[in-house]
Amino acid sequence: MRCPTLFATLAAAALSLPALGMTPALARCTTLAFSVNDYGKDGPTKDAKDLLDKYIAKWTKDNNVTNYTVGKKDVSCELFLNFIVFDEHTCKASAQVCWPGEGGPAPAASPAPPPKAATKKAAG
Repeated sequence: MRCPTLFATLAAAALSLPALGMTPALARCTTLAFSVNDYGKDGPTKDAKDLLDKYIAKWTKDNNVTNYTVGKKDVSCELFLNFIVFDEHTCKASAQVCWPGEGGPAPAASPAPPPKAATKKAAG
């Protein structure tokens, strides 16, 4: 009687996966980013975040995504120019945007398989 118990346990585990939120096939995600180059560091950091928000709104509208969530925004800045009296930074804000299966850009097509090489028969 061990097999029915094992089967029941495995079936219960399989059925509980969707309840735990482990359904990655139902959501699609992409990472969007926006870069800004300007004097100082505070200005380009704020501008990169603000312009990322506008870019996400435009991107979702252009790709027919009406229901989406935006993850945590990350901002990284690199020193571009460093003069004694001023400095210039390039700041990049990025965030993951996820939406349920409907809408969005078409999934990337898988590359076509390479053509088979012709084989020659040996004369003989």
